[in-house]
Amino acid sequence: MSKVYADENLKVFTLNSNPALAEEIAKVIGVELGKCSVARFSDGEVQINIEESIRGCDVFIIQSTSAPVNEHIMELLIMIDALKRASAKTINIVMPYYGYARQDRKARAREPITSKLVANLLETAGATRIITLDLHAPQIQGFFDIPIDHLVGVPILGEYFKSKSLEDVVIVSPDHGGVTRARKLAERLKAPIAIIDKRRPRPNVAEVMNIVGQVDGKTAILIDDMIDTAGTITLAANALIESGAKEVYACCTHPVLSGPAIERIQNSNIKELVVTNSIELPEEKKIDKVTELSVAPLMGEAIIRVHEEQSVSTLFD
Repeated sequence: MSKVYADENLKVFTLNSNPALAEEIAKVIGVELGKCSVARFSDGEVQINIEESIRGCDVFIIQSTSAPVNEHIMELLIMIDALKRASAKTINIVMPYYGYARQDRKARAREPITSKLVANLLETAGATRIITLDLHAPQIQGFFDIPIDHLVGVPILGEYFKSKSLEDVVIVSPDHGGVTRARKLAERLKAPIAIIDKRRPRPNVAEVMNIVGQVDGKTAILIDDMIDTAGTITLAANALIESGAKEVYACCTHPVLSGPAIERIQNSNIKELVVTNSIELPEEKKIDKVTELSVAPLMGEAIIRVHEEQSVSTLFD
C-alpha cells in the first residue's frame, strides 16, 4: 500500500516541464498532485487555472526551466502570480534545473547577467523559497533575497558508480571550474582526480589541451554539472583514451543534450553516460548508452523537511 502524507496544508503542483518527475516526487511524499490546467490562447499566451483551494497552504511548484526555456519560465511566473492571488501561505519553487544559469556574470562589455534577472522575476512574482539542484555557479544563490536550498547530485551519482564496483578509477574534471565537484565524487569513491586543461575559443566550442594527473591504464569517470552539446565531454573522452585510459564513463546532473549531443555521445569513446531526470528526456534521447537516475527521493525529502520546518542540510551529504 502506498504511503499517504497526512497534512492537507501541503500542496504539490506541476507545470509542463517535467510532469513525470513531479508524479514521482508526489508518490515519494505520499500526496496527490494538485489540480491545475495550463492552456494556451490562440495567440500563444499562457492561461493557468488552479482547480482547488490553496488558501493558507504551503504550495510547492515543480518546474525545471529547461527547453523551451522561456515558455517554462513564463508558465512558472504566471503560476506564482495565480497562487499569490489565491492566498497561498508560502510559494516554494522546486526547480531541479535552473535555466540561464550560465549567464551568471559579465564576461565581456555590455553583457547581461540573465540568471540574476531570472532570480528577480521569481521574487517579484511572489516566490517565497527556491529548492534547486546543482546550480552551474553556486554564487547564483546570492542573487536571491529569499531562502534557497541548493541540493547536490553527487551522492546519487556516487552511489550508482559504487554499485558498479569499477577498478582503478580516476575521477576527471573536464575543466578547472569543476574540480570541487570532481573532488566530492572522488572522496565518495576513494579515487584520485585528474583535470583536463582546455581552452574554449568561443561558446559551445571546446578545444582540449592536456591532462593534469595520471589516467594511464585507469577507468576514467568524467563528471560535470550539465552536458549541453556534448562537445566538451566527448573531446575529453577522446583525450583520455589517447592518454591510455582503459575505458571512459561520464556523468552529469543535468542532461540538456541539445543539438548534436546524442549523436556525439553515441559515436564517442564514452562507454556509459549517467544522468539524472532533473530534465525530462524525450524518447529519442534515451539511447542505450544513457542511464537515468531519479532525483525524486531527494526532492521529495527536501519538500517534506521544508514543510515541517526541519533541517535540509543533512541532504547535502
